[in-house]
Amino acid sequence: MRKEIDISLFKHKIIEKVKFHEVDMMHVVNNAVYLNYFEDARVKYLQDLKSNYPLEEMMEGNSFFIMARNEIDYLHPAAFDDELTVYIKIEWIKNTSFGFKHVIKNEIASQIIAIGSGIMVHIKLSTKEKQQLPNNFIRAIQDYEDGILKMRE
Repeated sequence: MRKEIDISLFKHKIIEKVKFHEVDMMHVVNNAVYLNYFEDARVKYLQDLKSNYPLEEMMEGNSFFIMARNEIDYLHPAAFDDELTVYIKIEWIKNTSFGFKHVIKNEIASQIIAIGSGIMVHIKLSTKEKQQLPNNFIRAIQDYEDGILKMRE
């Protein structure tokens, strides 16, 4: 039995309208497309974070993020022209990485259709080696997420 998700804990969201090319021969959204929805939400989250906090050096020059892990539980299918809300938050943070939680809700059917998580690692672009997350980035996330954030070793 799946634990209830409290959508109110997710401060960030984007809207995705299911496009024709995202639907397969069974008339449902192809499973791989959900990763694109998660990526769209992650990029927008980080862009919004950067525009609201002094994070000039993040995602520029030698600062880059890579995905280390993606995980999805598919609960219900989505179909062409459905309106989906992708909720996203950062659940935890470590020295060089952090974890996102994603929830996709079909607004037409008023049901959660997918739950996912992802781990991003901060790297130095020139060497592809992981590097420490700047303290101002960690503080920005803690502030944005209202301190509801697990710090991991």
